[in-house]
Amino acid sequence: MGSLLKGVAGVRWGGLRDAQGARAGSIPPLLSRVAYGGEDTARLAIDELGDRICALGFVVGEATAPTVPFLLELVGAPHVPCKADLLDLLERICRTENWHSSAAAAGGPKRTAFKEQPDWEATSRAAVRAGRSVVEALAESVRPEEAEAARALLRVMDEVPPFPNV
Repeated sequence: MGSLLKGVAGVRWGGLRDAQGARAGSIPPLLSRVAYGGEDTARLAIDELGDRICALGFVVGEATAPTVPFLLELVGAPHVPCKADLLDLLERICRTENWHSSAAAAGGPKRTAFKEQPDWEATSRAAVRAGRSVVEALAESVRPEEAEAARALLRVMDEVPPFPNV
Protein backbone atom coordinates (compact mmCIF):
# COMPACT_ATOMS: atom_id res chain seq x y z
CA MET A 1 0.00 0.00 0.00
CA GLY A 2 2.99 2.34 0.06
CA SER A 3 4.29 4.42 2.94
CA LEU A 4 0.77 5.33 3.95
CA LEU A 5 -1.52 2.65 5.31
CA LYS A 6 1.26 0.17 6.10
CA GLY A 7 -0.77 -1.30 8.95
CA VAL A 8 -3.78 -2.13 6.78
CA ALA A 9 -2.40 -5.56 5.94
CA GLY A 10 -2.26 -6.38 9.67
CA VAL A 11 -6.05 -6.24 10.02
CA ARG A 12 -8.06 -9.38 9.29
CA TRP A 13 -10.63 -7.58 7.15
CA GLY A 14 -12.17 -10.78 5.81
CA GLY A 15 -13.22 -11.73 9.33
CA LEU A 16 -14.97 -8.42 9.96
CA ARG A 17 -18.38 -7.22 8.85
CA ASP A 18 -19.02 -3.70 7.63
CA ALA A 19 -22.01 -1.52 8.55
CA GLN A 20 -24.06 -3.18 5.82
CA GLY A 21 -23.34 -6.68 7.13
CA ALA A 22 -20.99 -7.61 4.27
CA ARG A 23 -17.41 -8.81 4.65
CA ALA A 24 -15.07 -5.86 5.09
CA GLY A 25 -12.52 -6.95 2.47
CA SER A 26 -13.43 -3.99 0.25
CA ILE A 27 -12.22 -1.45 2.82
CA PRO A 28 -8.44 -1.64 2.15
CA PRO A 29 -8.77 -0.92 -1.59
CA LEU A 30 -11.05 2.01 -0.79
CA LEU A 31 -8.51 3.42 1.67
CA SER A 32 -5.82 3.02 -0.98
CA ARG A 33 -7.92 4.90 -3.53
CA VAL A 34 -8.25 7.77 -1.07
CA ALA A 35 -4.52 7.77 -0.38
CA TYR A 36 -3.23 7.43 -3.91
CA GLY A 37 -6.04 8.44 -6.25
CA GLY A 38 -6.82 11.90 -7.48
CA GLU A 39 -9.49 14.11 -5.97
CA ASP A 40 -12.39 12.59 -7.93
CA THR A 41 -11.27 9.04 -7.16
CA ALA A 42 -10.78 9.90 -3.48
CA ARG A 43 -14.20 11.53 -3.21
CA LEU A 44 -15.93 8.46 -4.68
CA ALA A 45 -13.93 6.15 -2.40
CA ILE A 46 -14.82 8.22 0.68
CA ASP A 47 -18.48 8.06 -0.29
CA GLU A 48 -18.31 4.28 -0.56
CA LEU A 49 -16.31 4.06 2.68
CA GLY A 50 -19.09 6.01 4.35
CA ASP A 51 -21.59 3.40 3.18
CA ARG A 52 -19.34 0.63 4.44
CA ILE A 53 -18.38 1.96 7.86
CA CYS A 54 -21.16 4.42 8.75
CA ALA A 55 -24.20 3.34 6.77
CA LEU A 56 -26.92 5.95 6.39
CA GLY A 57 -24.66 8.29 8.34
CA PHE A 58 -25.57 6.76 11.71
CA VAL A 59 -25.02 2.97 11.69
CA VAL A 60 -21.54 1.64 12.39
CA GLY A 61 -20.34 -1.90 11.93
CA GLU A 62 -17.74 -4.23 13.30
CA ALA A 63 -15.14 -2.92 10.82
CA THR A 64 -15.67 0.76 11.68
CA ALA A 65 -13.32 1.06 14.67
CA PRO A 66 -10.44 -0.75 12.90
CA THR A 67 -10.87 1.63 9.94
CA VAL A 68 -10.80 4.88 11.94
CA PRO A 69 -7.02 4.96 12.61
CA PHE A 70 -6.42 4.72 8.86
CA LEU A 71 -8.86 7.57 8.21
CA LEU A 72 -6.96 9.63 10.76
CA GLU A 73 -3.67 8.68 9.10
CA LEU A 74 -5.03 9.88 5.76
CA VAL A 75 -6.31 13.12 7.29
CA GLY A 76 -2.85 13.79 8.70
CA ALA A 77 -0.97 13.02 5.49
CA PRO A 78 0.10 16.11 3.53
CA HIS A 79 -0.86 15.09 0.00
CA VAL A 80 -4.20 13.31 0.55
CA PRO A 81 -7.15 15.11 -1.10
CA CYS A 82 -10.64 15.55 0.29
CA LYS A 83 -9.65 15.91 3.94
CA ALA A 84 -12.84 17.81 4.72
CA ASP A 85 -14.85 14.82 3.46
CA LEU A 86 -12.80 12.47 5.64
CA LEU A 87 -13.33 14.73 8.66
CA ASP A 88 -17.08 14.79 7.96
CA LEU A 89 -17.09 10.99 7.92
CA LEU A 90 -15.20 10.90 11.22
CA GLU A 91 -17.72 13.34 12.68
CA ARG A 92 -20.63 11.09 11.66
CA ILE A 93 -18.88 8.11 13.25
CA CYS A 94 -18.29 10.04 16.46
CA ARG A 95 -21.98 11.02 16.65
CA THR A 96 -23.44 7.53 16.17
CA GLU A 97 -25.53 6.11 18.94
CA ASN A 98 -28.08 4.11 16.98
CA TRP A 99 -27.13 0.75 18.53
CA HIS A 100 -27.03 2.15 22.06
CA SER A 101 -30.46 3.76 21.59
CA SER A 102 -31.90 0.59 20.09
CA ALA A 103 -30.55 -1.55 22.91
CA ALA A 104 -31.91 0.84 25.54
CA ALA A 105 -35.31 0.98 23.83
CA ALA A 106 -35.49 -2.81 23.61
CA GLY A 107 -34.94 -3.20 27.35
CA GLY A 108 -35.36 -6.41 29.31
CA PRO A 109 -34.68 -9.75 27.62
CA LYS A 110 -34.87 -8.20 24.13
CA ARG A 111 -31.80 -6.13 25.00
CA THR A 112 -29.66 -9.27 24.62
CA ALA A 113 -30.33 -9.11 20.87
CA PHE A 114 -27.86 -6.20 20.89
CA LYS A 115 -24.73 -7.92 22.20
CA GLU A 116 -21.92 -6.54 20.05
CA GLN A 117 -23.36 -3.53 18.28
CA PRO A 118 -23.16 -1.02 21.17
CA ASP A 119 -19.51 -1.98 21.59
CA TRP A 120 -18.92 -1.21 17.92
CA GLU A 121 -20.20 2.31 18.54
CA ALA A 122 -18.20 2.76 21.72
CA THR A 123 -14.92 1.58 20.21
CA SER A 124 -15.50 3.59 17.05
CA ARG A 125 -16.14 6.78 19.02
CA ALA A 126 -13.08 6.09 21.18
CA ALA A 127 -10.97 5.56 18.06
CA VAL A 128 -12.07 8.93 16.65
CA ARG A 129 -11.29 10.60 19.98
CA ALA A 130 -7.83 9.02 19.98
CA GLY A 131 -7.01 11.08 16.89
CA ARG A 132 -7.74 14.42 18.53
CA SER A 133 -4.19 15.76 18.05
CA VAL A 134 -4.40 15.12 14.30
CA VAL A 135 -7.73 16.92 14.11
CA GLU A 136 -6.45 19.82 16.23
CA ALA A 137 -3.57 20.32 13.78
CA LEU A 138 -6.02 20.48 10.88
CA ALA A 139 -8.14 23.05 12.70
CA GLU A 140 -5.28 25.46 11.94
CA SER A 141 -5.16 24.57 8.23
CA VAL A 142 -4.83 27.35 5.67
CA ARG A 143 -7.53 25.54 3.69
CA PRO A 144 -10.82 26.88 5.08
CA GLU A 145 -12.86 23.76 4.26
CA GLU A 146 -10.40 21.56 6.17
CA ALA A 147 -10.13 23.92 9.14
CA GLU A 148 -13.92 24.27 9.37
CA ALA A 149 -14.50 20.50 9.20
CA ALA A 150 -11.79 19.90 11.81
CA ARG A 151 -13.29 22.47 14.17
CA ALA A 152 -16.74 20.88 13.71
CA LEU A 153 -15.32 17.48 14.61
CA LEU A 154 -13.57 18.93 17.67
CA ARG A 155 -16.89 20.43 18.82
CA VAL A 156 -18.54 17.02 18.48
CA MET A 157 -15.71 15.42 20.44
CA ASP A 158 -16.32 17.96 23.20
CA GLU A 159 -20.13 17.75 23.14
CA VAL A 160 -20.72 14.01 22.70
CA PRO A 161 -19.64 12.10 25.79
CA PRO A 162 -17.74 8.84 25.59
CA PHE A 163 -19.82 5.75 26.14
CA PRO A 164 -19.38 4.13 29.56
CA ASN A 165 -16.78 1.39 29.97
CA VAL A 166 -14.61 2.39 27.02
